[in-house]
Amino acid sequence: MPTPRLETEPAVLILGAGPAGLACAMELSRKGVHSTVVERDEQIGGLAKTLTFKEGDDVFLTDIGPHRFFSKNQYLYDFIEDLLQEEWRKVPRLTRQFVDGKYFNYPVNFQQVVKNLGLWRSARIGVDYVLARLRYGLLKKPLRTFEDYVVANFGRSLAEFSMINYSEKIWGIPCADIHPDWAKQRISGLNLWSVFKNAIGLRGKKGPKSLVDEFYYPQFGTGRIYEEIGKHLRKTGTSITTGSEPVKVRHDGTKITSVDIRTPEGIVTVRPQKLVESVPLTRFLELLDPPPPPPVQQAARNLKWRAQVYLFLTLNKDKVTDDNWIYFPSKDIPFGRTSEMKNFSKDMCPPGKTSFFIEFFAFEGDAIWSMTKEQLVDLVMPYFEKWGFFTRAEVRNAYLLKRAHVYPVYDSTYKQNLGVIQQWLEQLQNLVYIGRPGRFRYTNQDHSLEMGIIASRILLEGRKYDMDTVGSENEYFEKGPIYEKRI
Repeated sequence: MPTPRLETEPAVLILGAGPAGLACAMELSRKGVHSTVVERDEQIGGLAKTLTFKEGDDVFLTDIGPHRFFSKNQYLYDFIEDLLQEEWRKVPRLTRQFVDGKYFNYPVNFQQVVKNLGLWRSARIGVDYVLARLRYGLLKKPLRTFEDYVVANFGRSLAEFSMINYSEKIWGIPCADIHPDWAKQRISGLNLWSVFKNAIGLRGKKGPKSLVDEFYYPQFGTGRIYEEIGKHLRKTGTSITTGSEPVKVRHDGTKITSVDIRTPEGIVTVRPQKLVESVPLTRFLELLDPPPPPPVQQAARNLKWRAQVYLFLTLNKDKVTDDNWIYFPSKDIPFGRTSEMKNFSKDMCPPGKTSFFIEFFAFEGDAIWSMTKEQLVDLVMPYFEKWGFFTRAEVRNAYLLKRAHVYPVYDSTYKQNLGVIQQWLEQLQNLVYIGRPGRFRYTNQDHSLEMGIIASRILLEGRKYDMDTVGSENEYFEKGPIYEKRI
């Protein structure tokens, strides 16, 4: 479909066609407001897009890291079901960690840990947990870091076994330098005692069903959600311009006045009444003219992003494992997580074939970031062959992908720096910034969708909503009700 001419005086300009930006545009269109969406990539969906790889008559689909869907918000389930209808399917979940050649369920399965580690190491975990509760509970040692939080809730032995090492692998910094917000956001309410109660059947029959068991997933990949949003938007008059990006954002100190967009046809100056930005926050600040004050610029320089490198392998094999994901916390293993798209939906692979998606965490410029496809294949294959996953002869093709600005790093000073930036941005009265990149906040796609919906209400109602409350429930991040489809 040809890209429409970019409207130069839209009511709302949205930078970024990821989950947050598209949800905002969708909600606006439902209220009769036509926005203009600008996306740098040729394909919409941001980090939640689904990629297609054709190999002769065979077609392999993959997300850029699989995106399971769960939410505590019924509106979001209805939102997606309206788009996908019968493509919106419930999937059984199996997520495990692979440590020292053995599988461990994630979240922790108490009985499995005892079986795999033996009574002596398991007893040590129990003793360490009691000592940690005394130190952090009775003696009130403060929880200043992520390390403090997981040690307080799981004990030193279990924290080092499956959480500290993997978290340091993700972020590339010691857990003593990671802000406790990371734990509060992702594993709040989860601890060794809750795991033990679950193992002996004391979790309560009336509690919500855990999403450890199942989740929703589109038949042909998460990207289908955003493809359908895009179709709806174009039909109802919203302009989506791909292959284009902002290069300058002008303001007068109180509002955004114009945005220069680089398009395939050249630079176009757009003068929106209101601006919604969901591009990386630090990049957005670099685009501002005039620039922010020096303290704001310094705060932005202090914020760090973690990048990812992905290796997608197509295989002449029916199946590798039954897992949706496998986590590899050991630092001796160069990759952090793998996923098998066939276990999300059989339609992601041709019959009798499968695929394997491998994720590496890096900073831009790291050795992993700079490796070629061939070097990465040579790096990973000895592990998979040793473990009996698959052989080099079973690999059909390998595809290399790289993405910057994937994870906002919650280091010990991030909150202070982010606060400086947010306080200054609040003076730009016609600006709303949303999504994982736009708010420098690690969120799942359901929270990004919710941010987009809230942004539309801010624009339509002219009143403030607290965006930072999205996804801040004091409960384990992956726990909540599985809503049934409407009849």
